[in-house]
Amino acid sequence: MFTLLFVLFTFLIFGKLFLFAVKASWGLLKILFTILLVPFVLITLVFAGLFYVALPVLVVAGVVSLICSRT
Repeated sequence: MFTLLFVLFTFLIFGKLFLFAVKASWGLLKILFTILLVPFVLITLVFAGLFYVALPVLVVAGVVSLICSRT
């Protein structure tokens, strides 16, 4: 009986820790995506000669960041 309770509480505690870790890493992934990946993709598009694709993406990202920073 104690073994069953121990296993149940172990899964409960480590399940909550796992969910917290997933939420924390998702937030970190969003930050890394915004700071590192988006500028890298835009610079790569410009160097590849796709300036006409990179410019609208940059404008949309700028408008979204302005709207999100106001709230």
